[in-house]
Amino acid sequence: MQLKPTIGAVLLLLLSGGALTQPRPATPKAVPVGVVQAVKQPVTRGSAFVGRIEATEKVEVRARITGYLDAVLFKEGDTVAAGAPLYRIEKAPFEAALQEARGALVQAQGTYANATVQRQRADELVKTSATSVATRDERRATETNAQGAVIRADANVDTAQINLSYTDITAPIAGRISRSALTKGNVVSPDSGVLTVILSENPIYAVFPVSQREFLRVKKTEDKLNTDSLLVKLRFADGTVYPEDGKINFVDVKVDRGTDTVTVRAVVPNPHGTLVDGEFVTVTVQGDTPDEKVVVPQAALIADQGGTYVFVAENGKAVVKRLKLGAEVGSNIAVESGLQGGEQVIVEGLQGLRPDAPVSPAPIAVAIPGG
Repeated sequence: MQLKPTIGAVLLLLLSGGALTQPRPATPKAVPVGVVQAVKQPVTRGSAFVGRIEATEKVEVRARITGYLDAVLFKEGDTVAAGAPLYRIEKAPFEAALQEARGALVQAQGTYANATVQRQRADELVKTSATSVATRDERRATETNAQGAVIRADANVDTAQINLSYTDITAPIAGRISRSALTKGNVVSPDSGVLTVILSENPIYAVFPVSQREFLRVKKTEDKLNTDSLLVKLRFADGTVYPEDGKINFVDVKVDRGTDTVTVRAVVPNPHGTLVDGEFVTVTVQGDTPDEKVVVPQAALIADQGGTYVFVAENGKAVVKRLKLGAEVGSNIAVESGLQGGEQVIVEGLQGLRPDAPVSPAPIAVAIPGG
């Protein structure tokens, strides 16, 4: 006969740690992670803008007289000096016009001299009543008219000389010259339009718009930050950095209503002609006095709906630190708030890492250059 277990027997079995006892959960294994110490270092504050390069001087060369284009005296794309010959217009017609004007001047001078003599005679004769006062007055008017003719003829000579000088078209400024719109053999005139363009090269301007919000922020710190203390750095579209620093030399006095921006201009040395009028660049405006900031690798950053954060290893656990970020420092980034410096920031082993997860930190070599 089979005996059924009693309730007391079951309770005795449970209390004695029998087969119904559950095993304790295993302690989670620490995740190996690579850490970098958050360090404080000098970081130069800066803001980046999209700008365009502009020549400090730009001249459109035009013909000032009508004539046959006798020669083009420059090589397109070359650098020319101020006063260098660019075009030559046929001189013969203008030399002939100058000679004609000179002849007319001599003729007018002769007429004036004769009118002066006749007036002097009339002045003497009227004293003895040998001639009438009316005749004397007529001779004076003739002399005055002759004098006016001399002045007009002299002005015509000057005009002819000026027109002759316009047959030599020279460079009004030094700079790089563009292509020629016309070649030898064409007839040019003031209506021919622009013959070529000369752009100065050194120095050169970097012009960029600054949002009104950013502009107001800078004005609030004017006691600590002024345009004389700002450095302007340029970066090309391929990411390379231009080696020369610029200085802000103009801030517009009005806000553009269409874009709500203020135009700012910097003058930048361009000794080798690297910067070209019209090209786009990234303009970074920096203060010349660096601030002490905590710097961490950008590889450590994690973003979610709450913003940006990093994991730091504290007491063997992964702890979340929310950050307010500042300027980029190469492959690293400055931290405005969220870290004090000295924290072990997790850079490697972030995949699947959860807050308060046990970690086994190991230092790794990551270069954090100065700002």
